Amino acid sequence: MFKPSRTRKYGNFLTLGVLLLLAVIILLPLIVVFSTSLAPPGTVQSVLPRNGLTLSNYRDAWERGKFLFAFVNSTLVAISVTSFQIITSALAGYALARLKFKGRELLLLIVLATLVIPFQLLVIPVFLVLKWGNLINTYWALILPTAANGFGIFLLRQYFQSIPVELEEAAAIDGANRLQILWQVMLPLARPALVTLFLFTFIGEWNDLFKPLVFTTRPELRTVQLALAEFQEQFTNNWPLLMAAVTIASVPVILLFLIGQRQFIRGIATTGIKN
Repeated sequence: MFKPSRTRKYGNFLTLGVLLLLAVIILLPLIVVFSTSLAPPGTVQSVLPRNGLTLSNYRDAWERGKFLFAFVNSTLVAISVTSFQIITSALAGYALARLKFKGRELLLLIVLATLVIPFQLLVIPVFLVLKWGNLINTYWALILPTAANGFGIFLLRQYFQSIPVELEEAAAIDGANRLQILWQVMLPLARPALVTLFLFTFIGEWNDLFKPLVFTTRPELRTVQLALAEFQEQFTNNWPLLMAAVTIASVPVILLFLIGQRQFIRGIATTGIKN
């Protein structure tokens, strides 16, 4: 009589133990990075502090790496790209989910096909287009190439399909047009998917090194990842200082994910569930 409940209890403990072990394995590199960043200059810190702790590495890394302008540039680019992607993905995703027109399925296949093409394969034609438009070495060179994305379109299209069509019919009866339905009905209900798209896009743009490296040469357009790469070349053997710079570059995206994790998980879990 009590055997099944005990088996279930042991199974829960085993699952919890495995999850804790995996969490430790995943977090261990981050702990080492953070611990090393607190080590005194000229020492190599282990997982557990042995030589004392200091915050001077963060001040030195911030000043020597000139991360202030890099943070401003990365924030501007990431927010701009994210805004463009949310707008284009919402419009295209809603059209593919609700509007009936000839060639809709073919268009969806084309959107999905773009997901398997690495951006590196398109860099030459993109570079030529940007050069033709005199956009090289401008903020637009960092924004326009990724202003639209097939993943965002597909994500919102799948989420829009999970929303009952009766809500749109009721809004249409009240006199709302398509854009009003999208703005006042669909987008508020699709907030988890929008937060998911925002996090994916913002983190991807924040961590992007390829575009700034290829499309810009002006020092005033340096992003965080480009500044971090240059910092690494200058302080290759100074591990505490280098790990402090890595921590500084990682803190914004970690905080952003922690703030939006609930909506992120909800958006991933419910995307693709049809009514």
